[in-house]
Amino acid sequence: MSPPSLDALDRAILTALLADGRQSQVELADHVPLSSTAIARRIRTLEERGVISGYQAQISRAALGLTMMAIVQVSLKSQNEELLAAFEKAAAAAPSIISCHMMSGEDDYIIVVLARDLADFERIHKEQLSRLPGVARLRSSFVLREVVSRPLPLSSLER
Repeated sequence: MSPPSLDALDRAILTALLADGRQSQVELADHVPLSSTAIARRIRTLEERGVISGYQAQISRAALGLTMMAIVQVSLKSQNEELLAAFEKAAAAAPSIISCHMMSGEDDYIIVVLARDLADFERIHKEQLSRLPGVARLRSSFVLREVVSRPLPLSSLER
């Protein structure tokens, strides 16, 4: 399936929403040469086409005491469909996992986990990660500093 085509006005709306997703259509009209009604119509169309898949607040992990991020490489005992499905369902239900990616190469999955500190990560490792179905090996690395974190690079909106 090919990606939906976006014209310059769609890209301008998306760029403005990436900068501040809480802007009203009236505020967006200051950045995009359309009326607020036309902007609302375009946003609705972008949502219906799946270009805009949702909205969320950016909450400071540090403000909640979640100062540790770990990248966990996971190797499974098997690659059979039932085990993969069971692993993915369990990973999606684990509250400390913020993302899980099936990989090519040496590891089967890469998981990102948030924790308060090393003791909290140890608890998460024991209570959640090691109990995931079919795990043969877990290798954890700890993020020292986040350099870049963005929902989507603005360059992806360029032609």
